[in-house]
Amino acid sequence: MLFEFFPLRFQFLARDSIYFAPGQAANTLRGALGVIFRRIACAPECQDTRTCSARHSCSYARIFEPVSQGDGPSGLADSPRPFVFRARHLDGKTVQAGQPFHFDLHVFSLERDTLSYFVRTFAELVREGIGPRRGKAELQRVLRLGIGDAEPSVLSDSVAPASLDLTASSPAPRIIRVEFLSPTELKHEDRIADRPEFPILLARIRDRISTLRALYGSGPLEIDFQGFGLRAASVRMTRCEGRNITAERHSTRTGQTHSIGGFVGTAEYEGDLTEFLPYLEAARWVGVGRQAVWGKGEIGLTCIMDND
Repeated sequence: MLFEFFPLRFQFLARDSIYFAPGQAANTLRGALGVIFRRIACAPECQDTRTCSARHSCSYARIFEPVSQGDGPSGLADSPRPFVFRARHLDGKTVQAGQPFHFDLHVFSLERDTLSYFVRTFAELVREGIGPRRGKAELQRVLRLGIGDAEPSVLSDSVAPASLDLTASSPAPRIIRVEFLSPTELKHEDRIADRPEFPILLARIRDRISTLRALYGSGPLEIDFQGFGLRAASVRMTRCEGRNITAERHSTRTGQTHSIGGFVGTAEYEGDLTEFLPYLEAARWVGVGRQAVWGKGEIGLTCIMDND
């Protein structure tokens, strides 16, 4: 059972000095992206937000305002958007004129026109200026990143999506460490969980992958969801160290304020992890928890031998 997507890296050359505020790089990119994407992808009669959102054929609405059917799994009341940013390395950084820089965008829609729209939008975005100082840049190239031993390749119409196999192929170590690299909020029973307990973490990963696959890929996961959850409950957390970050973003378009905070730190888990390791590997690319589209819920994974 595969999960397919396009892990993209956009490489630029700065023409002006470009500043990314601390903790705001992905949020800055996401906000600017939507405005220009609408301009490029939408017909003139579809530029109004309310009109555009009602048009299922509109590329902007499908990608930025996907319509929820109201029956999604816990923590996914709204349909997830088919992309996530990876720009944490730019937080608080100033890129000087003449310097290269990059950020990653993982795209879960397999439609080729979606990729084309993203490339055109980012090329236009950096020409107009980015960040609070509106520094300009030039898009140099777009790579489809390799997974495992695969080499990166320049994005073209012939480049295939990357594939992650969700089927366990070999026994996993009994102890793993998960690092929550960006603020993570895991919803459980209509509230944000205090700690990333293993069954909650895996339930949110499972639901996110299945929903992304159903909306944008080859269909929902064909697994026993209840049995998956019961087996995950047998894995115990042996260590949890971290802190909760409080931060917010304000949308000038909707006037709404959203939390971009959450838990950062590390947790270790012990048990029979064989079934769950492929899902944790996939979560490194898709993210987990609320507002993953802004770069929240980015995790790292380390397998630990029993005698460590």
